[in-house]
Amino acid sequence: MSAPTVRTAPDPYAHFKRAAGEYAVRFVESGMVVGLGTGSTAIHAVRRLAALLQEGVLRDVVGFATSTATLREAEALGIPLLPEDLPRAIDVTIDGADEVDPAFNVIKGGGGALLREKIVAQASGRFVVVVDERKLSSQLGMSWPVPIEVMHYGFASQVRFLEALGGQVHLRLTTDGRPFVTDNGNWIVDVNFGPIRDLDVLARQLEGRAGIVEHGLFLHLATDLVIAGVDGIRYLPRPQSTAVPASR
Repeated sequence: MSAPTVRTAPDPYAHFKRAAGEYAVRFVESGMVVGLGTGSTAIHAVRRLAALLQEGVLRDVVGFATSTATLREAEALGIPLLPEDLPRAIDVTIDGADEVDPAFNVIKGGGGALLREKIVAQASGRFVVVVDERKLSSQLGMSWPVPIEVMHYGFASQVRFLEALGGQVHLRLTTDGRPFVTDNGNWIVDVNFGPIRDLDVLARQLEGRAGIVEHGLFLHLATDLVIAGVDGIRYLPRPQSTAVPASR
């Protein structure tokens, strides 16, 4: 008797993710340096970019990947890439998000690439966030924990510190029960703070702690938001009151 076939339910939001990712590529122009995001939505932007380069619609575009997974995909698709030392500023980056508030503050890191994603976002003149409508939130922390990349060394002390800030800390594990290891060789903890009242205060507290390598609060970075949902695609520029000049 043969074993039963296990079928994985299709993602009902897959077509929304593809629509958002492909729409965002309209911000790319010939000659640009483009940050290539990580995750199930951003990958569609990478593939669309590759198609436009192959068709000759776009020319002389160079990419910069935010993760090893995206790097491999871009190489396979034939997208020219900058070296890892990032010798040029990035014109536009297209990346996904786990949660977005009305001021375009974002939680990222569900895919485990938050450190490289933030390096790229901070080096970009324009940071386009692509999401499906489920990712919108009135306040960060309501529907997603904050991913935090930490060193192995002194790990338990970081757990105590995060708990003292009011967080519920969970070490991210792989399917075989081992700690998830980032491209940088670190671990990730997913910390549930609940609705976060003061994002900037929490960000400063996390950034001031030795052993915390990076956190998933991307504040004052997103310049554009592309949302896909049942009513189609919505594009929103960042509210001017939240704009903060970027240092590239």
